[in-house]
Amino acid sequence: MADHATLSTPKTGNALTGERADLLAELAQARYFLRFTVRELSDEQLALRPTSSELCLGGLIKHVSAVERGWADFIVQGRSAMKDFEDMTEEDFARRADEFRMLPGDTLADILAAYAEAAAHTDQIVATAPDLDAVHELPAAPWSQETHWTVRRVLLHIIAETAQHAGHADIIREAIDGAKTMG
Repeated sequence: MADHATLSTPKTGNALTGERADLLAELAQARYFLRFTVRELSDEQLALRPTSSELCLGGLIKHVSAVERGWADFIVQGRSAMKDFEDMTEEDFARRADEFRMLPGDTLADILAAYAEAAAHTDQIVATAPDLDAVHELPAAPWSQETHWTVRRVLLHIIAETAQHAGHADIIREAIDGAKTMG
């Protein structure tokens, strides 16, 4: 039998065990690395783009927060929570682009608070979802040929997205001041 993590679920405090605890523990670790990357930085440093990429640390966390909120809503609402790619408007694309950059008034404290809120929301949804095998139809997108995902698959996508961007953040942070997060 596999060892499983035990987590306390947000809002309820009830112990969560088994697969859900393991998945949320993995997500919590990826979130930790992403948040740890911005330790001791100023708001100005969060906006720096020290690599050839257009990515900045503040924008990465904003993006991961938005992605997590969107997929958490998808778990609850299904396809109606997301638009098909072809139905996205210029405003939708502009909003998405703004996720990747620091805008006037953005602060580290506000970005981290929004991320914590998104994380708590996701954790609560995963902890209380009736069935990780529940299936939802995906919105149409040119980068995916898949048509349906289970709640479990959505959660695995959130974990992968968070871990991938934590790696990006580590590279950007090292380029800013030499600090390393994961190495």
